[in-house]
Amino acid sequence: MTAVDYRTQTTLITGASAGLGAEFARQLAARGSGLVLVARRRERLEELAAELREAHRVQVHVVEMDLAADHPGQALAARVDLLGLHVTSLINNAGFATFGPFHQEDPERLRREIAVDVTAVADISRAFIDQLRAAGSGVLVNVASVAAYQPNPRMALYGATKAFVLSLTEALWEESRGTGLRVLALSPGATRTEFFDVVGTTQAAGGTRLASPVDVVRTALAALDRRNPPPSVIAGRMNRVMAFVARRLATRRQVVRTIGRLTAEGA
Repeated sequence: MTAVDYRTQTTLITGASAGLGAEFARQLAARGSGLVLVARRRERLEELAAELREAHRVQVHVVEMDLAADHPGQALAARVDLLGLHVTSLINNAGFATFGPFHQEDPERLRREIAVDVTAVADISRAFIDQLRAAGSGVLVNVASVAAYQPNPRMALYGATKAFVLSLTEALWEESRGTGLRVLALSPGATRTEFFDVVGTTQAAGGTRLASPVDVVRTALAALDRRNPPPSVIAGRMNRVMAFVARRLATRRQVVRTIGRLTAEGA
């Protein structure tokens, strides 16, 4: 596959108001990509858009949208059409987690978690993948998590949603071979973003060191830069080791008990 020329791309990024979404926007703008930034916080999006236009002289559009609403893919595609834009690359980054015993979680918050972390990823991917494949020169990145590689007591639903994202994306990688579209599941570990502010505790990190968003996004773009990009990549050496152990060296009982201890009260 030939290298992606981001100067020819219009990249849509969900969850772009902060964290990995904002960092994807900065690094892709530096490579010359036009951007469509999507999130609920319009003021944050406008601030980032102004920064990127000034720094990199690229076109940046913002779309304020709650991805937990019904039919987010159809709604987002309609908004993009109204802007007169043709999206050629897509970063599904939006997502959030809940932390605590599953039986104690607010059912409505769990519903929103599924809507944003699962339904929106699938719905938005489906809404845009035909045109991404037709363009044949861009990328589709779905942000999963190292949590996708094992059960996650006290983050049971989040781990399950990210396992879905990982499986879906790797399948789309195979289906898209030969089209020129590069498909990648990115699995970060604990990262210095607003993620833990939303979760409500850094205990969800399980005592692991927080990675830099800059490094995580660089890992994704480096994988996409390869001549033969992989279907998925895990950011961070220790995260790769942990995923390998969880899948190859330990029993499922051992893995789930270990993760449970790491996220237990007082860990």
